[in-house]
Amino acid sequence: MQTTASPDTATAPPPSATDASHEDALVRRAGAGEMDAFAALYELHGARVYALCLRLTGDEARAAELTQDVFVRAWEALPRFRGESAFGSWLHRIAVNASLMTRRTDRRREARVALADDLDAGGVAPAGSVAPPDVESAVDLERAIRRLPAGARTAFVLHEIEGFSHEEIARLTGTATGTIRAQLHRARKLLMEELDR
Repeated sequence: MQTTASPDTATAPPPSATDASHEDALVRRAGAGEMDAFAALYELHGARVYALCLRLTGDEARAAELTQDVFVRAWEALPRFRGESAFGSWLHRIAVNASLMTRRTDRRREARVALADDLDAGGVAPAGSVAPPDVESAVDLERAIRRLPAGARTAFVLHEIEGFSHEEIARLTGTATGTIRAQLHRARKLLMEELDR
């Protein structure tokens, strides 16, 4: 499980329905503790999990770390997997939750650091800003999505790409539905501006 899905394989199609019985057998074997079966599941789903994490984080290194974290969590939870949904759907939910939890943890850490800096400096820390986009890659949608502010990116990816409703995103992120709608509007506007360059 040390191999990380590369951006080149991040758009690999999901396993076909004909592979479902093979995948089910791998899930049962992995749930019984067989590492080879779990490694095969990683090979089947690693690229899709990486692509989702990359869209949610906008950072290749963070996406690679999160992909590993998702599979560690899946390995630990696999004995409790009841098969009520497809393994890929279950893994997808773990990836979304892991990404959101990491984002919350990062925000808390940044807030503590900013507060400590404010107290040390005796003033107020400047507000964060988004780096200007790279004009050469403005037509690349994936890169444009990665440059969105975190809240707008999460709302856009979960709604427009992953198909979650506003209410589902609000529950997942702990954000008001109106805020989700505003973030989606902002994401669309920023993407249009970037892609029009």
